[in-house]
Amino acid sequence: MSLRVLVVEDDREIRAAVQATLAVEGFEVQTAVSLSEASALLRHDLPDVLVLDLGLPDGDGVDLVREVRQQHALPILIVSARHQEAQKIALLDAGADDYLVKPFSVAELLARIRVALRHRGTTLAPAVTVHSLEDLHIDLQTRAVQAKGAAVHLTPTEFNLLARLVRSAGRVVTHRQLLRDVWGPEYIEHTHYLRLYMGQLRAKIEQDPAEPRHLLTETGVGYRLATLMPS
Repeated sequence: MSLRVLVVEDDREIRAAVQATLAVEGFEVQTAVSLSEASALLRHDLPDVLVLDLGLPDGDGVDLVREVRQQHALPILIVSARHQEAQKIALLDAGADDYLVKPFSVAELLARIRVALRHRGTTLAPAVTVHSLEDLHIDLQTRAVQAKGAAVHLTPTEFNLLARLVRSAGRVVTHRQLLRDVWGPEYIEHTHYLRLYMGQLRAKIEQDPAEPRHLLTETGVGYRLATLMPS
């Protein structure tokens, strides 16, 4: 079962980048843009990790840190443009597990999440970042894809879709999982997006897109990235 992360961030670009990267890593991601929305989500369904901005439209994130910490032990990671040492200390004393100053790399955020979870006894399996089979070579860290003997240029959405399949290589990922993790929960019924982008990926990666050997269809269920060549 995927670990759930609630990202509370009112900056649309940062929120989208963090959500997309965490989803590709296999996390189930919810987002909120205000303290009131975050509080409602926390009352409804407690996540495994809280990633929290401080400067929100309806208040300061420190209030939410105190509220959550009074009742729950989940990891809380602060992301903020505020860099004063006294403020960091105050947040950590209030119950936050870690504090990242903007701008930050999402790779660092992922590392801090892993550490916070490990401190609570949850160890994440090492992330799958490389896939290689016959003429297809994928390195997620460098965002490099090679197929049919040449480098492949992918759009951001094509790359995120391929990366999500790499994370579950050899296993079926359902239509709903792919739509939620790549496009967001509001798109889980938009299967035409998935068919369109899968067709584009196959055109770029497969020797014969009509007879795919890497990006396999599990009829009525989803898609699977092959780890063995079909006989």
